[in-house]
Amino acid sequence: MTRNIQVDELDRRAVEDQQVEIVERKGLGHPDSISDGIAESVSRALSQLYLDRVGTVLHYNTDETQLAAGRAAPAYGGGEVIEPIYILIVGRATKVYEQGGEEIELPVDSTALRAAREYLEETVPELEYGTDVIVDVKLGAGSGDLQDVFSEEEVQVPMANDTSYGVGHAPLTETEQIVRDVETGINDEYATQHPEIGPDVKVMGKREGDRIDITVAVAMVDSYIEGLEAYKAAVANVKEYVTALAAERTDRAVHVDVNTADDYDHGSVYLTVTGTSAEQGDDGSVGRGNRANGLITPNRPMSMEATSGKNPVNHIGKIYNLLSTEIARSVVDEVDGIRDLQVRLLSQIGRPIDQPHVADAQVVTTEAVDVADIEAEIEAIVDEKLANVTDVTRSAIEGNISTF
Repeated sequence: MTRNIQVDELDRRAVEDQQVEIVERKGLGHPDSISDGIAESVSRALSQLYLDRVGTVLHYNTDETQLAAGRAAPAYGGGEVIEPIYILIVGRATKVYEQGGEEIELPVDSTALRAAREYLEETVPELEYGTDVIVDVKLGAGSGDLQDVFSEEEVQVPMANDTSYGVGHAPLTETEQIVRDVETGINDEYATQHPEIGPDVKVMGKREGDRIDITVAVAMVDSYIEGLEAYKAAVANVKEYVTALAAERTDRAVHVDVNTADDYDHGSVYLTVTGTSAEQGDDGSVGRGNRANGLITPNRPMSMEATSGKNPVNHIGKIYNLLSTEIARSVVDEVDGIRDLQVRLLSQIGRPIDQPHVADAQVVTTEAVDVADIEAEIEAIVDEKLANVTDVTRSAIEGNISTF
């Protein structure tokens, strides 16, 4: 088959060469990211349930998960949650499946609740499940229209469920890399040694010319902070860590600010009981945070489709966002002379997902390379990735690919 793959010069400067660049990442404990994480965890759990019980992925979507903030009274040495956070898992799922003339009841709701609990216990450990946070599930009945497109024995190429698109880009700029690494570093290696750090870490990067400003908001856990001086020390330590991390990744001037809303004179600081702003007025929704590559990048085109929680079999809002990002990374890794690449994949409802309506790769090359010189290489990689599009489905089900 011949796929509609277009390769062209990108009619703008590489983002790295633009005067102003803005990049954001919402960390794992941010209310929007909690919603994304739960939706995707439930998605994986339902896919596995279906595969285990009936050997095929049935129809479901959990991408409307919502978080309603609670209310807390943080205090040095340990405060308390006054009103619990409320999380509602919303969507559709197949609960009864007919196989061999027998109707099989599937424990969809309990599977979803278990997945949510396990995710929260791992990601926001200071939240006491059932007391600090209540999780509810309202999954309407789904249809069986996907029942034969992904099974343990054979993977068929499904038809697109929608006319929609996904976008991806590569390589990451220095600012993008720093913003992503700051959040993941704080929530991984740094938090391991500093239990006062909550998982709600939000990072905003702004580059003007050759100066990068990094603004970090870190929710501090009150039970590990004895007083204002201890809080100030915790903030200073985060600033030192982020400054050193950024310096390893760029020769540009870097300035770091942490918890800029603090007012020490009035005792107003970013102190939390549970490590997330969801305890105190910040609601969350799937798809309102990071894009499929883990960043929010206003200098680049982005799809407004939520990636997390969507069915990974034929839902373009998930598959094409993940695939376009993977294609962009692979092209940049394998083809020399590319400074900036954006990939757009457009589906047409009812059309096989390995045959997009158009696959559009737009490139900014180095001075020594013309787009025509590398067009065939790029097209071959795009074609190969599309031919193996169902690999994205398997990676999503197995949890080997991040959606936010």
